[in-house]
Amino acid sequence: MDAFFASVEQRDFPELQGKPVVVGSSSDRGVIAAASYEARKFGVRSAMSSKVALRRCPHLIFQKHRFDVYKEVSAQIREIFFEYTDLVEPLSLDEAFLDVTENKKGIESATQVAREIRQKIFEKTRLTASAGVSANKFLAKVASDQRKPNGMYIIKPKDVQAFVEQLPIEKFFGVGKKTAEKMHLLDIHKGKDLLRFDLPRMIHYFGKAGQYFYDIARGIDERPVRPHRERKSVGIENTFSKDLVDEQQVKLEVGRLKEGLVKRLAKSGKSGKTLTLKVKFDNFEQITRSKTTEQSISIKLLDELCDDLVSEAPLNRPIRLLGLTISNFNSESEPEALQLKINFKDYDLDK
Repeated sequence: MDAFFASVEQRDFPELQGKPVVVGSSSDRGVIAAASYEARKFGVRSAMSSKVALRRCPHLIFQKHRFDVYKEVSAQIREIFFEYTDLVEPLSLDEAFLDVTENKKGIESATQVAREIRQKIFEKTRLTASAGVSANKFLAKVASDQRKPNGMYIIKPKDVQAFVEQLPIEKFFGVGKKTAEKMHLLDIHKGKDLLRFDLPRMIHYFGKAGQYFYDIARGIDERPVRPHRERKSVGIENTFSKDLVDEQQVKLEVGRLKEGLVKRLAKSGKSGKTLTLKVKFDNFEQITRSKTTEQSISIKLLDELCDDLVSEAPLNRPIRLLGLTISNFNSESEPEALQLKINFKDYDLDK
């Protein structure tokens, strides 16, 4: 979906259409959850602090989030996906991979499937969606970003290598800021530069991710579309209106987070062996500290681990955010609730 949260706000409040709109709080400590394309023209982006966003766009319009509405719209979109295939892998409320190799309507053109889905989404929600049509998840994800907003991009088999070779490394799905910086130090700037590295060297420089980078540089991604994605962690965090400046404040807030975490674990039905404390300081520097046990973390053990992590973390600076996460689950994978990926394998893309 295109600027999903912000687009829902502009749809529901016509006076916001054509204006720079963000979803989030306008307070000095607020963070942008979503930005309309009008706001993005000023350099405003999601995850940006509201203070910085306002400096870039003084006439920015802030809307309070309405997650219940976004979830409702997401469910409507998901229903449309299931009209075509049960192989729907959610990435977020507004993104999903679809494998339509064998779709329910017997449509022979993957491009036609994408067109129909985008049209139905607009008719049902009055929102626009962008789609990437290609042979695997990596290519489809990258393709879907090429014609935003309200566009569709197709990467045919014969064009895959040429497309990947000219693609800036920053646009590779799975390459974040730090990885991109590391690649630049290795004189890797585009996909073609990755081809200079054999697999052992890629693994040497990038560890487990080296195999992935080696493959996608060659347009290879064998990951199937998984209808049920396994949840990897349960967490909770809080950004404070005022920085925490002493240990007692930190312990008090960690205690509150711990209570919220227990509730979320109970709701999810999960139990895990690893507890992670996340700390973001006033200068936005972030650290994490983790402890892993041999058995599931009980409530009593959770208390002890929280105390240990707080005592071990360097908390000698003002703290902006704290978070707690349980991972390393014991239970089997569970279904989770909502890129658009169309698999064109065996399809005529030109229809």
